[in-house]
Amino acid sequence: MTRYFDELETRSPDQRAAAIARALPDQIARAKALPGYAGMLGGVNPATITSVDALAKLPVLRKSDLGRAQAGAAPFGGLTTRPAHGFAHIFQSPGPIYEPGGTEHDWWRMGRFLNACGIGRGDIVQNCFGYHLTPAGMIFESGARAVGAAVLPAGTGQTELQVTASRDVGVTAYAGTPDYLKIILDKADEMGVTLGITRAAVGGGALFPSLRKEYADRGILCLQCYATADLGNIAYESQAQEGMIVDEGVIVEIVTPGTGDPVAPGQVGEVVVTTLNPDYPLIRFATGDLSAVMEGISPCGRTNTRIKGWMGRADQTTKIKGMFVRPEQVAQLVAKHAEISRARVIATREGEMDVMTVQIEAAG
Repeated sequence: MTRYFDELETRSPDQRAAAIARALPDQIARAKALPGYAGMLGGVNPATITSVDALAKLPVLRKSDLGRAQAGAAPFGGLTTRPAHGFAHIFQSPGPIYEPGGTEHDWWRMGRFLNACGIGRGDIVQNCFGYHLTPAGMIFESGARAVGAAVLPAGTGQTELQVTASRDVGVTAYAGTPDYLKIILDKADEMGVTLGITRAAVGGGALFPSLRKEYADRGILCLQCYATADLGNIAYESQAQEGMIVDEGVIVEIVTPGTGDPVAPGQVGEVVVTTLNPDYPLIRFATGDLSAVMEGISPCGRTNTRIKGWMGRADQTTKIKGMFVRPEQVAQLVAKHAEISRARVIATREGEMDVMTVQIEAAG
């Protein structure tokens, strides 16, 4: 396995800026031609958008905008360059929000992260992300294929069977949420089974230092990525474990929440992402997540911008066991039941696991 996924990872800043100057006008032109961007990009000349500074002058596209667009033009809101039947997959995430998916080589760009984890040809990855409706399972499967690894498509649940399968097929790497690997390992201990997992590629939730240390004590290198169903891989850790390196297929800005205006270098702000995927050109898509840019380049030699990883939310949305829980979902619960006057969701951690408690106040 090669140290780097490709030569893009070690480009100089000037080379990367020149590539962005070539790619951005074409991507903006693709987006402008789509009905979903008529209001946002109608007066924009794509030829003038050749830098991150120029990109920052465009409006921000929010998740709520995506939901409204899809409600008016199902399933993708007029924001894709192909019709729904032109994609290999159509996914549904909570909201609901629909996402397209492709089977072209590393469509979500997850191979770069798995390579950074040391996963490649000769490995068998136990993929414990869900394959049902949401895209996470396919996102990581496509990444494993890109690096030449085989996949055990395990999903979640049936932990005893997962332990047995992991032992029987010789699994060497794990992909899934940070805390589900602990469930598998604890179950293996209970069953008296020794597993061969030595690397873990995790996402969909925070990797707390105590849990990373527990895995390290078990001989497992655990690295995390920052990815979303809409955008695919945004940034990822390398074995240097000093921040997250921005993926080569996206442009990341850190902006003042609610405004779209870039913050000063190093300040915390909302993550806004422009993807260079020609099939689904999301332009200045606001993730609602908070992060900050780090100075310098990673000691691993990858030269793209680093961010500090996930630092919270710019809104009241939270993530529990890899799935978003949004305030509007709680409001819908209250609206459906006349006997409930108010409700709130409390997210906590117990034993390195996410716990969700729903508190309800009865009407009257």
